[in-house]
Amino acid sequence: MDARKKRILVTGGAGFIGSHLCEQLLAEGNEVICLDNFFTGAKQKVVHLLSNPYFELVRHDVTMPFYIEVDEIYNLACPASPVHYQFNAIKTIKTSVMGSINMLGLAKRVKAKILQASTSEVYGDPELHPQPESYWGNVNPIGVRSCYDEGKRCAESLFVNYHQQNQVVIKIARIFNTYGPKMEPDDGRVVSNFIVQALQNKDITIFGDGLQSRSFQYVDDLVDGLRRLMQTPDDFLGPVNIGNPHEFTMLELAEKIIALTGSRSKITYLPLPEDDPIQRQPDISLAKEKLNGWEPKVQLEEGLTKTIAYFDELLKTT
Repeated sequence: MDARKKRILVTGGAGFIGSHLCEQLLAEGNEVICLDNFFTGAKQKVVHLLSNPYFELVRHDVTMPFYIEVDEIYNLACPASPVHYQFNAIKTIKTSVMGSINMLGLAKRVKAKILQASTSEVYGDPELHPQPESYWGNVNPIGVRSCYDEGKRCAESLFVNYHQQNQVVIKIARIFNTYGPKMEPDDGRVVSNFIVQALQNKDITIFGDGLQSRSFQYVDDLVDGLRRLMQTPDDFLGPVNIGNPHEFTMLELAEKIIALTGSRSKITYLPLPEDDPIQRQPDISLAKEKLNGWEPKVQLEEGLTKTIAYFDELLKTT
């Protein structure tokens, strides 16, 4: 085997972000093992990679131990949209907590470096804006979103403890709202919802008054950030925010998507779901400093255009 070729395990590798990461890791000349139980991932997201002799697809649930020899692990396995993670809240928590324990145990045994895909949801409904990594968050531990928020917070704690007690080399990325091709049309995330509704000329549904804001990063920028984080020196653990600091209201996003699709959709308003954050924006100064000058390159209009083209094609074939 080529001395530079790493064997890399990606849990949740058939998901939206995981499938993009698998493509990039293969393009860099690595051997990739994609692990997924297909709860929210889908085989068609990685089926084009199966002809690559350095790609393996394994159906497996991270809540059960997994034994393999690898150099690096990207732990992405977990439902990440409210529709999916609230569908089976107990499974969501088990995936975050038991999945982390199993993957950290594997990393400890084989001395692999491991990255945890954490989330901006650890900040809850933030009282500090924008959110730096030093902010501890404002999370409702018994709210409808807590299965995801608290599962990811517990996972961060486990990662740090495995590093302190067992010297496992860890990296923690706090991922902010990400969008792009290979999102599921029914995953309940705002970008995919709006695009599908616009392409079908259906009413675009905004929860609340539409003035709540989000920062949207294109998936290629995120994958670049994750790769750079994995390549940082072993003494940099994170957590580090990876997101796009340009903030848009839901109303601005809806209007932009209507314009880009040439849609006849009208905007309608529904009540805001429980514990839905009003603002979310990353402070990315640490990422710029530690990830070799990383910052998002893809602006919203360019990223939305690519994502709209993907969904337009998808809706024609389904």
